[in-house]
Amino acid sequence: MFFSFFSSKNQKLVKQWSEDHEQIVVLAHKVIAGYSTHNLKVAKKELIKLNNLTVRHLMEEDIGLYRLLKDDKRVDSETKKLADDFRRSFQGIKMVLMDFLTKYTDKEAILDEDFFKTFNELVGVLGERISFEEDNLYNKLNAK
Repeated sequence: MFFSFFSSKNQKLVKQWSEDHEQIVVLAHKVIAGYSTHNLKVAKKELIKLNNLTVRHLMEEDIGLYRLLKDDKRVDSETKKLADDFRRSFQGIKMVLMDFLTKYTDKEAILDEDFFKTFNELVGVLGERISFEEDNLYNKLNAK
């Protein structure tokens, strides 16, 4: 309760984005568990939840980073550069992720071996990206 009352705007953003990351990881594991136990109905259901959360998170993060980059009072030039570099370098991964989720959350899409192999690769890449984001950008934003 006191955290949100006394927190800076940056700290509130970081808290929400970090909580989203935790939920994204949980949902990814549920997809893997469903697929691994041959329960494709559960895997698809969790994949749809993952898609919805990911889309919302990416939109909110894009808007939040855009606003940060426009506000000289909230971030210093080093943090602005880090945020801008992060946004640019993530564009390719984001497009691949969104194409993948769009394809496999379709009602008619079959969750096959290609799905599972690519999903695991994406989870690995995103795990590294989340760690990088939280260890670098989020730490800088929390300091403000």
